[in-house]
Amino acid sequence: LGQGASGVIHRAELDTDEGTQGVAVKLFKGAVTSDGLPRCEMAVSLAAGRHPNLIGVAGRVSDHPSGMPTLVMTLIDPRFVNLAGPPSLDSCTRDVYPADLTFTPNALIAMVQGVAAAARHLHERGILHGDLYAHNMLHSLLHSVQEQGRVLLGDFGAASCYDGADRKLAALLERLEVRAFGCLLEELLARCHPNDEALGALHSLTEECLLKAVLQRPSFADITARIDAVATTMVAEPVCA
Repeated sequence: LGQGASGVIHRAELDTDEGTQGVAVKLFKGAVTSDGLPRCEMAVSLAAGRHPNLIGVAGRVSDHPSGMPTLVMTLIDPRFVNLAGPPSLDSCTRDVYPADLTFTPNALIAMVQGVAAAARHLHERGILHGDLYAHNMLHSLLHSVQEQGRVLLGDFGAASCYDGADRKLAALLERLEVRAFGCLLEELLARCHPNDEALGALHSLTEECLLKAVLQRPSFADITARIDAVATTMVAEPVCA
């Protein structure tokens, strides 16, 4: 199906009591990859649990014939594609989006709602994704209202677990991820048309996520609440023609 820095993903069939179902199997390229240790990625992927905006993980294969670490994941509809490509030498730290890619305000709201909700879910479990870029997200090309703007976050190669009971550490690590979310929000807003004044609250939110004073940045709980408030306003007063 494809490959990344740490492994190759294959389509496979999983036999269950309910019958056979299609799955995606990630076969790691080695005991150590450019992303780190496969066992760490697998542990975090399993610890993340299930969420509508995370690529689901079913489990791991303990005895793959290759001897390589192997992870079994949900098979994603092929109409979900990468939101962007990885940074280039020209863009440096920013992802590269297709030149003609634009989003409606409603699709944008759905996308950032999904990413923020997934990030909140992870941090509530003491997990730092560590790579909150658009190139690690899939978005839907489906035209149904239910799927419009749906986003799936994946790739836990740079993720790590931390002690959520250490409130100071947890707050700092979460705000580190919030800055990455602010960069993503800035990029998506730049590609939103029409960029109606109803989205002004999201521009303000972007600025707060990028504040240099780390602990002055909002938490993901605050972020999700504020995006939900904007979404409610847009339902009441549609901005799409």
